Amino acid sequence: MKYIDFRSDTITKPSPEMRRAIAEAEVGDDVFRDDPTVLKLETTVAGMFGKEAALYVPSGTMGNQAALKTLSQPGWEILCERDCHIVNYETAGPAIHSSLLVNMIDTEYGAMTAEQIEQSVREPNIHSPITKIVAIENTHNRQGGTIYPLDEIKRIREVADRYDLLMHLDGARIWNAYVATGIPLAEWAAPFDSVSVCLSKGLGAPVGSLILGSGEFIEKAIRTRKLFGGGMRQAGLLAAAGLYAVENNLARLSEDHDNAKALAEGLSKIGGFRVDMKRVQTNIILVDIAETGKKPVEILDVLKDHGVLAVPFGRTRLRFVTHLDVNRDDCEKAIEIISDIKF
Repeated sequence: MKYIDFRSDTITKPSPEMRRAIAEAEVGDDVFRDDPTVLKLETTVAGMFGKEAALYVPSGTMGNQAALKTLSQPGWEILCERDCHIVNYETAGPAIHSSLLVNMIDTEYGAMTAEQIEQSVREPNIHSPITKIVAIENTHNRQGGTIYPLDEIKRIREVADRYDLLMHLDGARIWNAYVATGIPLAEWAAPFDSVSVCLSKGLGAPVGSLILGSGEFIEKAIRTRKLFGGGMRQAGLLAAAGLYAVENNLARLSEDHDNAKALAEGLSKIGGFRVDMKRVQTNIILVDIAETGKKPVEILDVLKDHGVLAVPFGRTRLRFVTHLDVNRDDCEKAIEIISDIKF
């Protein structure tokens, strides 16, 4: 059976053109820092984000964790939104890799406020950890692909400056925020001391992320990457796919956003399915199925039998993600299929 696959924007397959770029890539040894394709990717993406330097790493999780390790000292406290990727999908990385205490802040749509950050900064004393890092996820996966307001980020930067805090951006899907708002990538990145961006979400590369920051920060991060086992040799084969992705697949993210809105509107009309359309800002749709009285896995098993794939996303939610390997016809077909199912 051929499936309409909405599980994630990471499931895309390289196009023939991307495969050609991989096959023709000039390579060296990236541990020696002489792979020309890796260096070109790093320079290109650093320039797009207005940062001095970048470092290619195998995954988004390594990108976030290597950045935090490079920024921090053991025993510091990091402020994060409760549903963020760093907290929920990186296997306790801040605690294990960096000995950071994670202070989780509750929000409605994934965006901590400057007031919440200021209220969470601890008064200096010998009994408490030192509040030192603020981590922001943009766009926010578990909140439905919501975009963090840039004005609020700038207000948080003002708080950070008052209290000598560092700021990290988990920008795995920052590309989506850029395309949805038109705000340049460099503006999104400017308030942050470190940034991680993903090439395999949305942009369609098979592997890889980058860490961005100052030249001094990246020099330190190279050592952290090595510590984490992320030093690769002829990595230009992979970097070529990432370079192709940022040069060719960025603008088309608007198609994913349009498809997500159409899919969300169709799903919201199905009995027992509830979609908060305020959250459908980019390419992620969260569907609450509590009214069906069924568990997510029960719904998903039925959908799979009918050729539609999605993932469970909590006790009463499903997640659908649009990407370059599903088109509008696929979305309309999925709505038709699900509408005909009796839950």
